[in-house]
Amino acid sequence: MKQYPIGIQEFESLIRDGYYYVDKTKLIHRLITTGRYYFLSRPRRFGKSLLISTIQAYFEGKRELFKGLAIDSLAKDWTPHPILHLDLNTQKYDRPGDLDDILNKALEAWEKLYGCNPAEKSLAMRFDGVIQRAREKTGQRVVILVDEYDKPMLQAIGNDGLQNAYRETLKPFYGALKSRDGDIRFAMLTGVTKFGKVSVFSDLNNLNDISMWDAMYDICGVSETELETDFKDDIEELAAAQGMTYADCLAELKRQYDGYRFEENAPGVYNPFSLLNTFAKKKFGNYWFETGTPTYLVKLLQMHNYDLEEMSHDVTSEDVLNSIDPASTDPIPVIYQSGYLTIKDYDKEFMYYTLGFPNEEVERGFIKYLMPYYTTVTRGKTAFEISRFVQEARRGDYDAFLTRLRSFYADIPYEMQRDLEVHYQNVLFIVFRLMGFHAGVEYRTSNGRVDLVMKTDKYVYVMEFKLDGTAEEAMRQINEKGYAEPFKADGRRVIKLGINFSRQTKTIDKWMAEE
Repeated sequence: MKQYPIGIQEFESLIRDGYYYVDKTKLIHRLITTGRYYFLSRPRRFGKSLLISTIQAYFEGKRELFKGLAIDSLAKDWTPHPILHLDLNTQKYDRPGDLDDILNKALEAWEKLYGCNPAEKSLAMRFDGVIQRAREKTGQRVVILVDEYDKPMLQAIGNDGLQNAYRETLKPFYGALKSRDGDIRFAMLTGVTKFGKVSVFSDLNNLNDISMWDAMYDICGVSETELETDFKDDIEELAAAQGMTYADCLAELKRQYDGYRFEENAPGVYNPFSLLNTFAKKKFGNYWFETGTPTYLVKLLQMHNYDLEEMSHDVTSEDVLNSIDPASTDPIPVIYQSGYLTIKDYDKEFMYYTLGFPNEEVERGFIKYLMPYYTTVTRGKTAFEISRFVQEARRGDYDAFLTRLRSFYADIPYEMQRDLEVHYQNVLFIVFRLMGFHAGVEYRTSNGRVDLVMKTDKYVYVMEFKLDGTAEEAMRQINEKGYAEPFKADGRRVIKLGINFSRQTKTIDKWMAEE
């Protein structure tokens, strides 16, 4: 039985306890032999901590752990180096002192090993001194590994005062990587996002950002080749457990968990956490998404009144994707770097990226997660309400599902009332996108109006929505523009629905139907 390293982030314990390891050491060898300072951003649960731990084991000279792996035959130097490993993933960071506490704890541990200097008062000065003394005491240059460097900044999104406090602490602290260049053999910082502009990286310009480098596209995650070679037996076992053919099982894995592209020319990679859980449990599930979605993502979307429909085809530049500006009004870089959007296409002439959801697990999970924040539906009732909605549509009961939709709009939060039109569209997007996993839905927006086609096995619904107009006007537009014409020969019953939203009632006030 293969042991899957689900949740195991320490390389040494993974190897010694016999867990399976997808060999990334050829890429690690390239990093340690061709450069010194690196930064990598990847979504959570993609193996960043395991990558850091693997690099640490190499620089500790533990060659026995790498027997049979690529680096065992590639590396010539296994000299142990002093390691300064900082993991910032263990605090909530909801008060100014949280960051100081975790930095002070790390510094005290290092100072026990390499000594301290009472004259060093600030956290940055102590870090600088530790690097110097570690080099002097061991005779070897220092390796610095920082895991989840951005956790404090992410947790403080929406709290400018707290974020400024963290930034002012981290900028000089990380500045030691530049001032102590002669004492450092290797340094890597990892995180979910990259904060730029006036943030913690503004003075740290010697880092080589490999986040969008095609040569390192699969340093975290599982490539198509790795899936079909390293996990061939696992796919066969999963297919047998699910009563599927090998080809169908492979296609389902791709649909659910593939599609993360971190560079325009690179192939997609699979989510490793979801893959390992699927193989271990022998069934498909939303494993990555169920580990928790940060609430700061929803706060960003609502703070900027973002049109959710844009997420499925957002267009942006590399500068926007590659760095987060805390003062920006664009939530897309954070959502992209967090793994909820990925690169779908690239225009070489104008150098812009088209983004979209990487796979069904992320799309379904993220939209379902958003529903309680935009509607009256509680988290526990989301699946039930959508199932009732689909059932009512399948039996042709449009009065029932439109009554249900109207109830979703009650008690709109005050902060969303400044642009009701976007809020109306966002609720429609969430509801009908979730329905789309069970019934065909074509969703289009044009000039602030929403046109929607929903298909079930017996019905085709052609809908037009108005804001502060009338249901009659909406129906007239459907007929005058011939929206229902393409479905005349479909064989299913075609129902036209004209629907009006009212700013005064803040919900649907009337609808009318024609068959």
